Amino acid sequence: MAAHAGQLDSICVFCGSSEAADPGFLTAARGLGEALAGAGLKLVYGGGGVGLMGACARAAHEAGGRVLGIIPDFLVGRERALETVEHVVVRSMHERKQMMFDAADGFVVLPGGVGTLEEVVELLSWRRLELHAKPVVFYNPRGFWRPLFELFQMTVDENLTPADFMDSWRAAERIEDVIPALFGMVETGLRPAPAVARKA
Repeated sequence: MAAHAGQLDSICVFCGSSEAADPGFLTAARGLGEALAGAGLKLVYGGGGVGLMGACARAAHEAGGRVLGIIPDFLVGRERALETVEHVVVRSMHERKQMMFDAADGFVVLPGGVGTLEEVVELLSWRRLELHAKPVVFYNPRGFWRPLFELFQMTVDENLTPADFMDSWRAAERIEDVIPALFGMVETGLRPAPAVARKA
C-alpha cells in the first residue's frame, strides 16, 4: 500500500544479522517489532532469521503484525530465511535493496555492521539526490551511530555535502521514541514520496 501524504503504512528496518550482537540490541529489536505491529505498520526487512533482523521479525509476527522478508537466494541458508512470514527470494543484493525500498514508506536503522552501513549510506545518498523524501530514523543507543553522523558533518564542513543534508534523518536513543520520530518527520513536512530511486 502506498503512503498518502502524512501517512505511513510500511517501515523497512535495516539492522545487523550477527548472533553475537549486544543482548540489549536484540531486546530493542524485539521491542521495535512489537511496536510496529502495535501501530499497524508492516515490517519490511532483509528476510533472515538471525541477529537483530530475526529478533525484530519474529516479534512483529508473534504480535500479529504484517511482515515481508526479502532475501537473496545465496543468503537463504546463511541468514536462515524466516519462512514463517511472507518472504520473497530474489537473485541479488541489488534486487533485494530495491524491492525493500519500493515496499517501504519509511526506514528505521538499528545497530548493524558494514552491510547496514552500505544500505543506509545508499538510502541517504538517494535522499541527497532528491530521489525520495521518505523519513529515516536511526536508533542510536549509547551513541552507536555518532561516528557516522560526525563523518557526515565533516563532509558538510569541507563543503562536499550541502548543510541541509543533516536534516535528512532523525536519531532516537530509546526504542519507544522511534515510531513517533517517523511520524514526526512526516508531520513536519518530510513526506513519503513515490519510489523513484533506481539502480543504474
